[in-house]
Amino acid sequence: MPTGVIIDALAVLFGGLIGGGIGKFIPDDFKVKMNMIFGISSIVMGTYSVAPMKNMAEVIFAVILGTLFGIIIHLGHFVDKGAMAMQRVISKILPASPTNLEENDFKAQLVTLTILFCASGTGIFGSILNGFTGDSSILVAKAILDFFTAMFFAIELGYVAGFIAVPQFIFFIILFFAGNWIYPLTTPTMILDFKAAGGLLMLATGFRMLKIKMFPIADMLPALILVCPLSWLWTNVINVILK
Repeated sequence: MPTGVIIDALAVLFGGLIGGGIGKFIPDDFKVKMNMIFGISSIVMGTYSVAPMKNMAEVIFAVILGTLFGIIIHLGHFVDKGAMAMQRVISKILPASPTNLEENDFKAQLVTLTILFCASGTGIFGSILNGFTGDSSILVAKAILDFFTAMFFAIELGYVAGFIAVPQFIFFIILFFAGNWIYPLTTPTMILDFKAAGGLLMLATGFRMLKIKMFPIADMLPALILVCPLSWLWTNVINVILK
């Protein structure tokens, strides 16, 4: 049973519904301060994930190459369109919460939250591990954080924050069932490098949430696909040649 995947998706859904319901009662100053807290939290989690990486050059190369590929295929544009299409559908079903965000800021926060929930290294690895071993502890721990993240973002973004659980569940359940094929191909080094690449995306997400720098995190997503093959190549070929 994909216990962890279900728990995490439900945490996002209910957190978003609660936040969307109470949003109109929350002062704007509180919203701003909580966004700052989540931004710095994302930076801390990203730093923690990057620290244990084994092949720094390979991880950076994967992020550069993946981002170039994402920019070339306009991945960020498609993610933007998908996120806003979801918002339009939800706004027809549930009343939108009042927000002081301009359209571009609203879109930026929604895309940031979508990637935070759906494409974090912890969520991807946790789903694969849950499918291969049945261990749901990583996703359950993630669900606790996701519940409060969805709730506080929904205060500003409305109910749509909770319905990010739908694409999240679809993506994670695919990884859950693919876990039996993916996990045996990995090595401890590959896993650490993968988490480091996810950590770099978390750092970029934190800077974006704090409006320090608007990194193209949607365009950076292909790095998460490239990092494991490149980690294997770096460990078994490049490092051997360099020695």
